Amino acid sequence: MTMRKGMNVLVSVPTVRVELGWRTGPGVPDADASALLLVGGKVRSDADFVFYNQPVHASGAVRHEGKRTAGDAVTDALSVDLGGVEPAIETIVLAASCDGGTFGRIPGLHIRLTDPATGAELARFDSTDASVETAFVLGELYRRQGAWKFRAVGQGYGSGLGGLATDFGISVDEPPAAAPVPPAPAPAPVPVVQPPQPYQVPPSPYQSQPQQPPFQTQPQPQSYQAPPPPMQPPSAPQPVRLTKVTLTKEAPSVSLTKQGGTSGAMRVNLSWQVHKQFKGWGLKSGMASAFHSDLDLDLCALFELTDGSKGVVQALGNSFGSLHQPPYLHLDGDDRTGGSESGENLTINLDHKAAFRRILIFVTIYEGARSFAGLHATVTLQPLNGAPIDFSLDECTVPSTVCALALITNQGGDLMVQREARYLVPQRGVSPQRTVDYAYGWGMNWTPGRK
Repeated sequence: MTMRKGMNVLVSVPTVRVELGWRTGPGVPDADASALLLVGGKVRSDADFVFYNQPVHASGAVRHEGKRTAGDAVTDALSVDLGGVEPAIETIVLAASCDGGTFGRIPGLHIRLTDPATGAELARFDSTDASVETAFVLGELYRRQGAWKFRAVGQGYGSGLGGLATDFGISVDEPPAAAPVPPAPAPAPVPVVQPPQPYQVPPSPYQSQPQQPPFQTQPQPQSYQAPPPPMQPPSAPQPVRLTKVTLTKEAPSVSLTKQGGTSGAMRVNLSWQVHKQFKGWGLKSGMASAFHSDLDLDLCALFELTDGSKGVVQALGNSFGSLHQPPYLHLDGDDRTGGSESGENLTINLDHKAAFRRILIFVTIYEGARSFAGLHATVTLQPLNGAPIDFSLDECTVPSTVCALALITNQGGDLMVQREARYLVPQRGVSPQRTVDYAYGWGMNWTPGRK
């Protein structure tokens, strides 16, 4: 159903997929979908804001699922479990923000609701009058007499995601303002000379003291009791950080130091989705591609430390690594669902970044598919301190079962993240791990392994 601004429609399914869509091309800015859960027109707290830096609401009912690219069509999606939305929530605002430009430069901007169970389109609103706006409220889900409805809104903002979020009660972490110029120092005070005081005769050391009665009982010294520490006021909630870094072919690398990622744990997440037309058997670019329900991708990492030691972290062979001792990398587990809130996760301990020479993060197909064709994957590096770094993989057009994702190198104490997104095709009889080793010159010996 195509809607005009102000129209509304009943939503009769329990879960909806909300897609922000547009056409990309040279000079077209990127866009991001977000959702705000409102009570009385405002959020209850910053936790009611779901976007790329806060992808899952505490209730689990609203999730940011990430971007897909198919040709020149791009979508950024949210999933909303209407039955799981807390009863207090009255409205879910569905918004978009523009990164690096205005919506007037983004063709084909629209929002559509679909039924995830069937793929059927429930509603669609195309925005045709965007110009200088950098944020948009495209639609909203709202309760009416016990049911959910969707309304097409189309309200633009010129203040970006930060301005839109602030209007709904979100406290945003703004960049620090320039330090004020200190005032000129006051003149040094002139010392005041005090007149000499008359000499005081000190008391005689032989001055008699009053006599104590014999056998007087002296009070016993009490053990020292330290006073209780003062009550610390509860720490104020941290404002929402809107900054992020997206790596592209044109801008493929970034410094972790410049983004503030200098310490703590950095989580590397790989999430994936199968394009609907590739579920089952299909042909793509002249080669067969099949995906099964037991699709299993493995996130892996080759590492080389400054002491010369090398190795691999992977589920195969139960080589999960260690976070607090070499190699300071740990694979959290082996996930088969690929959902954006879970997927495969690898943690890197940046407190030991001086120990790293280089780290290559890659993914292999363990089972369930013959190549990456028809598979959409997103990689996100989230430092504990610093902006998240993300990128999507390009469409795979070769019979590849292993893809180099990102190369992290130590350059003078600064860790540089390089987007690779490089599909590799193993030769007959050569494992995916050995293939990526050969491509990047790691020089390791490999033996067969199993999970």
